[in-house]
Amino acid sequence: MPSVIILSEISLGENLIETKPEMTSSALVELLQLFESAAIPVWLDGGWGVDALLEKQSRTHRDVDIILPVGDVPKLQELLSKRGFVVREGEPPHSFVLTNSAGLEIDIHAVNFDNDGNGVYRMQNGEDWMFPAEGFSGRGLVDEMSVRCLSPTTQVLCHAHGYVPIEKDFRDMELLEERFGVTLPPHLRRSMSES
Repeated sequence: MPSVIILSEISLGENLIETKPEMTSSALVELLQLFESAAIPVWLDGGWGVDALLEKQSRTHRDVDIILPVGDVPKLQELLSKRGFVVREGEPPHSFVLTNSAGLEIDIHAVNFDNDGNGVYRMQNGEDWMFPAEGFSGRGLVDEMSVRCLSPTTQVLCHAHGYVPIEKDFRDMELLEERFGVTLPPHLRRSMSES
């Protein structure tokens, strides 16, 4: 198991990530390999989830949004605390943000899977959000590493609720529409939002 030995020698808080104020693709791969070595399944959401689906990085990212089973949160926190990550906002285990001294952020969305495979996510406001089972079927690439991510339709669903989209969100949604033919609701279309 040389990969485990190599990963145990990687210091996410000091080397690769510390020198970058953004979540680079190589830093993300390093994190994903770390999670994989600890048998923690994660799905990419948000900007990196979109770029994984596109199989190329379309923009810079200041963080990564991940979805994982609630039961794996303690193991994830322990793993990342050894690398300098602490809770910056929110409250574990459901919805919180981890950050390190370099300002690198991991936005955690932990779910309980129901009998139909839907992911029930308890948001910071105490309400539940349902990720449809189909949403966990997404697959993509980050620096040639095969990754789990939310499906294109579920990415659109997530962007359509809960916040006002900004320029990067419009661009991400346009790229998904162009590549996968997903239907965008009017408020995720730049032309409708600007009028």
